[in-house]
Amino acid sequence: MPDAAVPVFKLYGETRHWPTPDLLHCESIPERSRLHDWRIQPHRHSDLVHLLHLSGGEVELELEGSLHRGRAPLLIVVPALCIHGFRFSPDTQGHIITLARPLGEALANRLGEAAAILNRAAPYPLGEPQARRIARLVAQVDEEYRHPAPGRERLLGALCDALVVEASRLAAPPGDAARPPGPRREARSLRHLKHYQALIEQQFRQQPSVERFAEQLGMTSAHLNLLCRRLAGRSALQLLHERLLLEAKRQLTYTNMTVGQVADSLGFSEPAYFTRFFKRLTGFSPRDFRRRQPETAD
Repeated sequence: MPDAAVPVFKLYGETRHWPTPDLLHCESIPERSRLHDWRIQPHRHSDLVHLLHLSGGEVELELEGSLHRGRAPLLIVVPALCIHGFRFSPDTQGHIITLARPLGEALANRLGEAAAILNRAAPYPLGEPQARRIARLVAQVDEEYRHPAPGRERLLGALCDALVVEASRLAAPPGDAARPPGPRREARSLRHLKHYQALIEQQFRQQPSVERFAEQLGMTSAHLNLLCRRLAGRSALQLLHERLLLEAKRQLTYTNMTVGQVADSLGFSEPAYFTRFFKRLTGFSPRDFRRRQPETAD
């Protein structure tokens, strides 16, 4: 499939903003796949990592143009920007855990080399007792995700740490990992996009201009925008705004900061400007959004 024809989604079939203030999303495989006749067409995500756990059934999967077949119990890792598609058997059971980029960065900082598993696209058959341990962790993530309670963010983070460490034990040494095929120019473009996303993560609270980001990357702002639209499906500014919005949602959900304090912490010159920004992207004012959230703050 030509690269330009590969759609870029937030979650499969959705081009909306990340739908939750959490840094992860968890759903059962049947929840979404049944709606698409168990066939998920090839696509990619610019800043999301998937961990798929199959506890029942079979799957035919495409990862960067390579076809694989697997049977439960199975763990599949899909890194950001990896082209992937699935055809599940109708009896498939299991979960898809999706990690937003900030969580991936935090895992890399905490876990070091163990988090490198999140950068390698591969299916991993599970033997005992690891299949049992991973199934238990995934079930705990699903339970905590669906039933908010005090300490939710910390517990989800701890469960993700344990899940990634378990996954890292399945992987071959980094030097043996297969590199995705593709022209050298395309690989360079992907590196530029990842570098831009890393700069956003470091600097989003200061809200640098796209021109400033482009200078740091050694390219023009027009080139950066073209690269972002082609590989991520959004402009460079939209990617920055999505990170700001995600952090705003998290602070409104998990802290007692006032709207003015949230605005100030995210680099907005005044609360009114922040409120307009937030409402334009979500349809709700910050206060209305906060009132709609369950009581999950510590």
